[in-house]
Amino acid sequence: MTGTKVDLFAVTAIVLVCAATLVVGFFGLRLSRTTSDFYVASRQVGPTRNASAISGEYLSAASFLGVAGLIYERGFDSLWLPVGYTSGYVVLLVLVAAPLRRSGAYTIPDFAEMRMQSQTIRRFSALLVVAIGWLYLLPQFQGAGLSLRSVTGWPTWVGPVVVVVTVTLGVAAGGMRSITLVQAMQYWLKLCALAIPAFVLLFLWTSQGSPGPREIAGGGTVLREWYEPLVRSATDPYPLYSTYSTLLALCLGTMGLPHVLVRFYTNPDGKAARRTTVVVIGLIGMFYLMPPIYGVLARVYLPQLGVEVPSDQVVLQLPKAAFPGLTGDLLAAILAGGAFAAFLSTASGLVVSIAGVLAQDVLRPALAKMTTGDSDVIQSFRLATFIAVLVPLIGAVFTAPLGLARTVNLAFAIAASTLAPLLLLGVWWRRLTVPGAFAGLFVGGGLAAAATGITVVFRPEPGWLATVLSQPAAWCIPAAFATMMIGSLLTQKQIPPGTPKTMARLHTPEGVELKSVR
Repeated sequence: MTGTKVDLFAVTAIVLVCAATLVVGFFGLRLSRTTSDFYVASRQVGPTRNASAISGEYLSAASFLGVAGLIYERGFDSLWLPVGYTSGYVVLLVLVAAPLRRSGAYTIPDFAEMRMQSQTIRRFSALLVVAIGWLYLLPQFQGAGLSLRSVTGWPTWVGPVVVVVTVTLGVAAGGMRSITLVQAMQYWLKLCALAIPAFVLLFLWTSQGSPGPREIAGGGTVLREWYEPLVRSATDPYPLYSTYSTLLALCLGTMGLPHVLVRFYTNPDGKAARRTTVVVIGLIGMFYLMPPIYGVLARVYLPQLGVEVPSDQVVLQLPKAAFPGLTGDLLAAILAGGAFAAFLSTASGLVVSIAGVLAQDVLRPALAKMTTGDSDVIQSFRLATFIAVLVPLIGAVFTAPLGLARTVNLAFAIAASTLAPLLLLGVWWRRLTVPGAFAGLFVGGGLAAAATGITVVFRPEPGWLATVLSQPAAWCIPAAFATMMIGSLLTQKQIPPGTPKTMARLHTPEGVELKSVR
């Protein structure tokens, strides 16, 4: 800790972010009255606001803190991470954005049931949505605990509790309509919180002649100490395989993330969904210009950081290490507030997605005799919200963090090996069958989960096997696609009834009248 004043600045920034989140969220409560408001904001969110909200929830703790930490720890080899995160939306734009909006579904399980006409596929999809959502929520909660501890010294369980309380109140109050306003605001808050300190640090570094810049300008040993590790390959013995495997997971995993897909159901039509995605690519690309700055400057001012604190704390510790005093304190406080905005916005989107699935597929069937109108459905959604945060909260308190970016990448790998094949083949391949879809989901999800479990529990010795298991997307994704397609070709008699009509609905532009399709 660097002093009480630093703590007060940071705590004040975090409190202001949480307060702003609740104020905007409760404002959305005045607009939320129906089931459609809570699940898809009545499908009336325009492209610009929806793009800001999508960017707000997509740019998680892994983006705000983890990418800079990996660049600091592993060097320039990690610069492709922002490329992968952004390119996932290009794939989403080209292949599934508009058809998903035309499907008329509320959730991914809704789409799975509509396309496959199968309750089995719906239930399995619901299980995957919840599992991926919880896996993605875990690092948000753990990161909040580590970040709050780094600026206050409080126990690590305090951060997750603060995030859970804030998010639960916001989501339960107004559902998707409320959270849309919150996340749109939080994107711009995060961008400013990351950009302003970055520009100030660069300006002071290059203009004030601090010890770091003077020695580096002379080309002495300091230059080699911070620059050479950045251009060296990481300790991974097979960096090329790891790079392409992770890029594949990020490109296809984006479309399988439940909190991303549900956003496209809030657009008025397919055209608005495509426009939304174009704007998202620009907003995300603008944001990802910032983390590399922190990773590089950390090499100048924090050469021992990897030993003293986790690399996920590079962004928060850099201002105080570079410029001790009031300037560093204020910049660190801004970044602490931005980090909490990242935790809150991503957690909000995930909780909405998980709560929607739990309410639709668990609570409503169990309480079928009691749910007769919008008010009963909304109460089920609010109850599901509390359930949605409970499991990852327990995990965040009682498990050791694996690293923000690494844990999030596992969620991407599982999503890319399960929901992505179902969506792509469901949208574009009319010969998909229920047995084939189920087999692909089972194989892809099982392989990805098994590889992840073996890596975490047994920690194989460095080598080809350890690399393949820790980066499973390169073989799990092809296995899932192959299983789904071969299984479907072997069971062509079980193509869902009404598939031609469903495919026509997915691919016919709005405003075009559909004739009878057999």
